[in-house]
Amino acid sequence: MTAPFRIGFILFNNLTQLDFTGPLQVLHRLPGAEVHLVARDLEPVATDCGPFIMPSITLDDCPQLDLVCVPGGFGIDDAMRDGRLIDFLRSQAAHAQYITSVCTGAFILGAAGLLQDKKATTHWSYHDALTRVGATPVAARVVRDGNLFTGGGVTAGIDFALTIVRELAGEGVAQAIQLGLEYDPAPPVDAGSPEKAPDNIVRLVNQRFEPRLAAFDLALEEALARA
Repeated sequence: MTAPFRIGFILFNNLTQLDFTGPLQVLHRLPGAEVHLVARDLEPVATDCGPFIMPSITLDDCPQLDLVCVPGGFGIDDAMRDGRLIDFLRSQAAHAQYITSVCTGAFILGAAGLLQDKKATTHWSYHDALTRVGATPVAARVVRDGNLFTGGGVTAGIDFALTIVRELAGEGVAQAIQLGLEYDPAPPVDAGSPEKAPDNIVRLVNQRFEPRLAAFDLALEEALARA
């Protein structure tokens, strides 16, 4: 790996905060990392839980990145249909060393045609929709297909980022970052996937997602029609 290693996080309104900040916390510690927070303009970007993120560079001014990371969140509906963003991702993907996403950020890559004939993952509730963007869904926290790395839902972004660090800088650096962050999950409950959660909890969460998935379906249909 040569320095600087340019990492770009794509920001858009109503992104899921931890999709972005989890990998950021890991990847900014990568030796030689130069991190860019990339958005359409330099206005504050709203997250799903209140705080705003300040972009550091615009799509137009962003240099060629070595690693592109696209987080997810309810804001993907608009992001998938943003032609300027989609063109940016296609242009960056032509020369980037790694193209990556966390959670439903996979569908922004998909709208850009970057998941075609690739294995990928995303949040479990959206998993089946990956076929609509030409991908083969794989039920895993982190999935690699060539230079494409996709992470599952939200917290899987930390696992994804450590996978990238190990790939670039080796096991020891990844272990040091993990220890420095005290990333040693031991949740007080064990319902972090549909396979582990009680049936009534799965039903409850699915009910909460139903209106959201209906809006997503329409947005994805429109994004693919524009592609």
